[in-house]
Amino acid sequence: MDRVQEEMGCYHDNSDGTNNIRKSVCAALGEHPLQYKYTFWFSRRTPSRPASSLSYEQNIRQIGTIGTVEQFWRFYSHLIRPGDLSGHSDFHLFKEGIKPMWEDECNRAGGKWIIRLRKGLSSRLWENIILAMLGEQFMVGEEICGAVVSIRFQEDILSIWNKTSSDHTTTSRIRDTLRRVLNLPANTIMEYKTHDDSLRDNSSYRNTKISL
Repeated sequence: MDRVQEEMGCYHDNSDGTNNIRKSVCAALGEHPLQYKYTFWFSRRTPSRPASSLSYEQNIRQIGTIGTVEQFWRFYSHLIRPGDLSGHSDFHLFKEGIKPMWEDECNRAGGKWIIRLRKGLSSRLWENIILAMLGEQFMVGEEICGAVVSIRFQEDILSIWNKTSSDHTTTSRIRDTLRRVLNLPANTIMEYKTHDDSLRDNSSYRNTKISL
């Protein structure tokens, strides 16, 4: 058990021999529970290699689960900031039990909002978006599945995933909340892509729908 795991305490390691190690957490006395438990994941791949759902699942690593405000800050304080990552890397923070994969049952009918960032902004805006998610600022019930920050060579990308892409009222509310919590300029281009479309073209960020 590493330092981060020791500090969070009350772990039950249910490893199945893969990278997907489930670690359940218990709130300490006096800690403030989140509405949902969340799991951090990390992935990195070589861009020149063709991606597939199998290779992606093999490459993604679960790094810890948090269930209280205090656990989040203890865990988060030990993580490298997205802006300090190199190469083709992603941090994911998803509700416990939901894998950051298009094929996951909770994601299959959903999609994601996408915001492309110039270099140097990812660490601050990633923190803003996950704090808004943990604090239930989106006000869309159980629709939010998780958030991702993707570090690429020419740009960085934030995305937030929701369960039901066909619910336009909910997706619009998520978009508007993103604009507010990230303090985005009014002319910021936001993109939406359904996971069905991602499965069809095997791409996260190509062929998106533009929203102004």
